[in-house]
Amino acid sequence: MNKIHKTVIIEGDVKIGNNNEILPYSVLIGPLEIGDDNWIGPHVVIGTPGEDTKDPRHDSSDKLIIIGNRNIFREHVAVQKPCYEELTVIGDDCFFMHGSHIPHDARISNQVTLAPNVVVGGISKLLKGSNIGMGAALHQHCVIGHYSIVATNAAAIKNVKPFSRFIPGKAISVNTYAIKKYGFENFENEIIEYVLNNVMPKSEIIKSIVEEFNILHTISNRGIY
Repeated sequence: MNKIHKTVIIEGDVKIGNNNEILPYSVLIGPLEIGDDNWIGPHVVIGTPGEDTKDPRHDSSDKLIIIGNRNIFREHVAVQKPCYEELTVIGDDCFFMHGSHIPHDARISNQVTLAPNVVVGGISKLLKGSNIGMGAALHQHCVIGHYSIVATNAAAIKNVKPFSRFIPGKAISVNTYAIKKYGFENFENEIIEYVLNNVMPKSEIIKSIVEEFNILHTISNRGIY
């Protein structure tokens, strides 16, 4: 059973799973699919058209957003419909803090964190466990690697490697916090070699992470930090 405040506006084809809580004055515009156990705070807006300068008034009435399970959307989060691709997608167990912006055509994987007032550019891909610091901005088409972190107030115009820390003006370093948090201690040495020296990992689990990132990096046509 869902708990939906009486002031919430639901418009169009909106499918909502079970055990979701949606707080006052939020707006959900379909087509939209929401899974289970999500917490959607006050004044969250999900389903408005993507902000695209090529056609600011484009018709997005048939554009779909899919949201998974156990996500937290704090107050004033915005999630926009796709413009160029079929979907805007959010996975499971993500934490979107207040005022964060999820753009058109974004692909947000599981366990992603956006700190307050993060702005993500359109058609970006944030991979599993990535973390974007307060007030940071990501350029369009950016790929943010698994378990990486972008520093507070940073402007990332290139892609960020898995397990790395992007701090403007400093060399790329290893996100040791994520290694410990997500249980990769047994692979720490090869992660360090990959992040700092571009040595391809040998273990299957880390190698598969790097390979997924590399494919998306190549497609993006962006540089890499």
